[in-house]
Amino acid sequence: MTGPGGGGRGGRNFPSKLPKLDAKTFARLIRLIYQEHTVRLVVVVAAILVSSLASVAGSVFLRILIDSYITPMAGQGPGVSFAPLIGALMKMALIYASGVIATYTYNRLMVTVSQRTLKTIRDTMFSHMQGLSIRYFDTRSHGDLMSLYTNDTDTLRQMVTQSIPNFISSIVTVTAIFIAMLATSWQLTIVVVISLTSMLFISSRIARKSGSHFMAQQKAIGATNGYIEEMINGQKVVQTFTYEERAIERFEALNEELYVNAFNANRYANILMPIMGNISYIQWVIVAIVGGTLALSGLAPLTLGAIASFLQLSRTINMPINQMAQQLNAVAMALAGTKRIFDLLDEKPEPDLGYISLTHATRSEDGTLLPTCDSTSCVWAWRDEKRGTLTPLAGHVQLLDVDFGYTEETLVLKDVSIDALPGKKIALVGATGAGKTTITNLINRFYDLADGKIRYDGININRIRKGELRKSLGVVLQDTHLFTDTVMENIRYGRLDATDEEVLEAAKMANADFFISHLPHGYQSELDGGGTSLSQGQRQLISIARAIVANPPVLVLDEATSSIDTHTEAVVQQGMDALMAGRTVFVIAHRLSTIRNADMIMVLDEGRIIEAGNHEQLMKIEGQYWRLYTGVFELE
Repeated sequence: MTGPGGGGRGGRNFPSKLPKLDAKTFARLIRLIYQEHTVRLVVVVAAILVSSLASVAGSVFLRILIDSYITPMAGQGPGVSFAPLIGALMKMALIYASGVIATYTYNRLMVTVSQRTLKTIRDTMFSHMQGLSIRYFDTRSHGDLMSLYTNDTDTLRQMVTQSIPNFISSIVTVTAIFIAMLATSWQLTIVVVISLTSMLFISSRIARKSGSHFMAQQKAIGATNGYIEEMINGQKVVQTFTYEERAIERFEALNEELYVNAFNANRYANILMPIMGNISYIQWVIVAIVGGTLALSGLAPLTLGAIASFLQLSRTINMPINQMAQQLNAVAMALAGTKRIFDLLDEKPEPDLGYISLTHATRSEDGTLLPTCDSTSCVWAWRDEKRGTLTPLAGHVQLLDVDFGYTEETLVLKDVSIDALPGKKIALVGATGAGKTTITNLINRFYDLADGKIRYDGININRIRKGELRKSLGVVLQDTHLFTDTVMENIRYGRLDATDEEVLEAAKMANADFFISHLPHGYQSELDGGGTSLSQGQRQLISIARAIVANPPVLVLDEATSSIDTHTEAVVQQGMDALMAGRTVFVIAHRLSTIRNADMIMVLDEGRIIEAGNHEQLMKIEGQYWRLYTGVFELE
């Protein structure tokens, strides 16, 4: 029995034993398909019935053809008329033609059903994934999530397109054949049942062996593909550290494991069909001998046509039974992938109970905010949808006695309090793992607090809708991510309604206009592969321009200039200073020289703020910041 081939990405794990049929997942999948394709499925089932019954009817009609037409004609001599026989053959041809048309119909429809279903599932998965928390992605590998869109959906496609229709067709065909055989001769039916029992016993034993090896083969393919992908991405590191020979050795070991599992899987699979074929030939001979004996001895009223028809039925029943065994294996493995897809869809979206949103408002002469806007006097405000009140968006961020841990057992932040007044620059300093980036993640509400509060313009951020909260924050991360699109659109990602002129101005402020203008197509140059054609510093400049065009009241700069050389940093810093003017800014930096002008410097150690003040104040007390700044103690 053959199993599905193909490879996996991301080192996906497969069980060592054949998975059992998951009835709950299967029923849910059928409901999903039925809701969108009710009419098509009705036509498919009808076509399957016609196709299966046509196949059986052809074998049954063989008895009529021999007994009612061929045998009487054999004794009529030279003047026999072939018209009745030709008419019968035409009827037989129509039966088979209807079966062919029905088979084509349901196969064609199932392609449409499967592809539309996969499109719906992929759209639903991707849309649902956008609402999941950052914590969900932190706890799962990207390769494993990618396999949902590749391996799992592909096995689902095979199941919907082939396995389910073939399985239904096989059940109908076997049922119809068994009834036809019983109606022809119950004695010969017993012979066939005994033969089929032995075939199923042998096939199940072989399938058990081949199935486990196919599972191991899938796992080996996933590991091999994952290693190849890793080596391709890290080829520069491989060659830099002359790791080539070791890389080849590890690949050969993985490839050898794949070879052994693939060899064993196909060895058992390839011997199955010849064994089944030989047993079916033996069965055919035994049926012919027993049928002839019964007819000649008069123990059963069997005619020549009945025996010929039964022999055809006995040959026909083997194929659908083998198909059912094969499809069960394919369906079981596909359902394992389908369950993973449903597990993702069942993952609860990130909760958002906020009821405060951003809106444009106008400040009247007496300072009151009005829920109207014109192009000359628009300001941003927080709108309380329950009370209908407006609060000016100023950028005042407060952390009050905040505790947080990525797990319940370990706290990363402990009793952290920060008061970032509007327009002030707050610098966060500390060793790796001290909790600096965690603070900015909490301001964005990527995670919820264990204890304490965060207020934004006096509003608990839990009351602000997450999308609206994040719209008011500009972020420049240490690891720049550029999308496969033009440079213009990558900068416009900060604010999708920004004009080309605003994008150009933002690029000039970030000092990115010079190198962008010298690209082959300037701002319309296509970036792919995360912008690998650009230097790391150039990618960071585009990221800074993206934050500038967003024009937010609060900025988070997480090592924003870490990838820029000292000369470029001095130029960019001028644009950054212009950007930061009048805004609340959180800066995370290892280069302490870049934060000397910060209004408040917070020194963190093991999740606690151990020092706070401006540069001059902290240098006077000669504490941890002084040791870091003078080089007595270096950041890790």
